Amino acid sequence: MPQSDIEIAQSARLMRITDLARERLGISDDHLVPYGHYKAKLSLDHIATLDDRPDGKLVLVTAISPTPAGEGKTTTTVGLVDALNHIGQRAIVALREPSLGPVFGLKGGAAGGGHAQVVPMEDINLHFTGDFHAIGAAHNLLAAALDNHVHHGNALGIDARRIVWKRVMDMNDRALRDITVGLGGPGNGFPRQDGFDIVVASEVMAIFCLATSLADLKARLGRIVVAYTRAQQPVTAAQLKVHGAMAVLLKDALAPNLVQTLENNPAFVHGGPFANIAHGCNSVLATKAALKLADYVVTEAGFGADLGAEKFIDIKCRKSGLRPSAVVIVATVRALKYHGGADLKALGVEDLGALSRGIANLQRHLHNVTQVYGLPAVVSVNHFTQDTEAEHALLADRVKALGAPLVLARHWAEGGAGAAALAHEVVRLCAEPASMRFVYDDADPLWDKALKIATQVYGAAGISAAAPVRRRLDELQAAGYGRLPVCIAKTQSSFSTDASVRGAPDGHTVDIREVRLAAGAEFVVLVCGDIMTMPGLPAVPSAERIDIDDDGRVVGLF
Repeated sequence: MPQSDIEIAQSARLMRITDLARERLGISDDHLVPYGHYKAKLSLDHIATLDDRPDGKLVLVTAISPTPAGEGKTTTTVGLVDALNHIGQRAIVALREPSLGPVFGLKGGAAGGGHAQVVPMEDINLHFTGDFHAIGAAHNLLAAALDNHVHHGNALGIDARRIVWKRVMDMNDRALRDITVGLGGPGNGFPRQDGFDIVVASEVMAIFCLATSLADLKARLGRIVVAYTRAQQPVTAAQLKVHGAMAVLLKDALAPNLVQTLENNPAFVHGGPFANIAHGCNSVLATKAALKLADYVVTEAGFGADLGAEKFIDIKCRKSGLRPSAVVIVATVRALKYHGGADLKALGVEDLGALSRGIANLQRHLHNVTQVYGLPAVVSVNHFTQDTEAEHALLADRVKALGAPLVLARHWAEGGAGAAALAHEVVRLCAEPASMRFVYDDADPLWDKALKIATQVYGAAGISAAAPVRRRLDELQAAGYGRLPVCIAKTQSSFSTDASVRGAPDGHTVDIREVRLAAGAEFVVLVCGDIMTMPGLPAVPSAERIDIDDDGRVVGLF
């Protein structure tokens, strides 16, 4: 019986993180803050000394619209870095940290899979170095200070009906989406409607991943809008005088985390906003540090190229100056058959008709990357033993007709050697000139930015919004926030806002049901369809199979 992901990870021979940093990156022990033997933080002071070094090439890994069949985007990201090092290049992977919600919920961990993982896998998937706890604490400190200010006289004149700062926790819990706080009498504050988001949806998380320094972090935290006065003027964290304390809670977390792959190649794992409800990219600090330390840096954007890649470009790249040289679009035959209408239980059966129909999903993602974003791309197909030669031949012919290279990758089973062909193709693409384009301009009104994403990226006919939502957009536009990017929160499972619609739907309407200002992160969140910023657990959560044996070994984690 083949080994599970966690069994493979637990049998790996890891280098001590201080040895890896010294031998692979030329970083001395003085610049590391170890968290045990196999993970450490790289000091911000050392990162500041890297500015004079040239940047390596940035490679973005994205995917088709995710399906229950699985695509293996993180696995490909890790496998590609191992493959680049295998063929003689100096490469580092830069990933997001997993959230406990999905780990114990439906999705499971996010450290890769098979023989393409970052390790120590259990630590990364669970508490890691405590970054998410720090982000949750900083967020909730602001929530507590806000209610405390109202309780003790409300000198700022906050309208309790216009408090927009929820609380957060790093777990899926639908019962906390809408709650009432302040019950129990005057000593407990003023009763009001409140709620929880998951930590990865917090604006503090977004700020954490976009900040370029401790000073920038503190300034952004101060600009967070938490409420409005009775005169409808914004109230910020700086006015509540807690942004400095929030920065104190985050100062250690802001340093990027250094770990390794199964093949002992360096990996930065830092920050973790979701791409369906946030901007879906690891920290700017980790990405920029990696670019100074390697010839190639491979990073990923959450979910498909319509969500993660668009936000990577229109938010992260726009704000940071980062520019990818090449893009890898991950797909599987199984997932494409699912997009073509095949039943989930029949994906192991050859079905050329379903595959042919499902390729439309890949085609639109490829079009978005190459024609809308203006970047060279390669399609990487994760190999499954149940795939047939006829299915691989059909997919190769169709992708060739679309003008893109396709590589069949076996890194899950074979590690870096199994993705050597993909590594060579990425090196070739990175040698070609690339001219990345944004989907919209800074000067476009907020409504037009959303319209361009919906029509050019999602294939929609247009967008819609109820009168109060449209009014809110107009208010933000008039208040000077129209220059900000938009971050669309929608289902990851479809180009539409209906998660059940597979393939590449067109002519649909994207309805904006809520607008949230993220003034510190510097984007405007547009919540669409029935997407939730606090997920719930599934009927059979992953937590039911995760356990620890009598020797202290974690089992059931994947």
